Amino acid sequence: MSEAEAALRTVATNVKAARARAGLSLDELGRRASVSKGALVGLEKAQGNPNLATLVRLADTLGVSVSALMEGAAEDRVRVVTAETVAPLWTGEHGGEARLMLTTPGPAPVEVWRWRLEPGEVYTSHPHQAAVQETVSVMSGAMVLVVDGTEHALEAGQTATFGGDVPHAYRGAGTGTCTLVMTVHLPPGA
Repeated sequence: MSEAEAALRTVATNVKAARARAGLSLDELGRRASVSKGALVGLEKAQGNPNLATLVRLADTLGVSVSALMEGAAEDRVRVVTAETVAPLWTGEHGGEARLMLTTPGPAPVEVWRWRLEPGEVYTSHPHQAAVQETVSVMSGAMVLVVDGTEHALEAGQTATFGGDVPHAYRGAGTGTCTLVMTVHLPPGA
């Protein structure tokens, strides 16, 4: 079994288990998450290739983190993750990408993401569940953070935080590559 097939099986198992815990039918989960029943059936059978937006909508609807849908059981106290071993969950039209590196355990998990944005690339996110807080730390280059329609220019060395329960987007700015670390702070119980 390939690494991609194993990852899809893990997502399938985790979505099915989270849906069962939430007491939702495929129809109801699909309606709440704006995902077709056919796509959900395929996903739970480890078929298809769900995109980041779909995984975020499912996680938000099920009240879990994106990585809770993607990760198997933790086996060690210290977990070291190398970016090249984590498949990108978003790729931009000019080579940008977003990788969910890990999610911390505990009652209020934190997702840690590595992003690369090329000039002009945009990732638009739908609003997350209430009480989700995001932090963006620009490591190199420049970007524009758009939160609820307001633009905020950020450059290397700057960090911004905002409530993720409103529409928001990340846009590469300037002439070079922007690298950033983004964290998503989930509410307790997520």
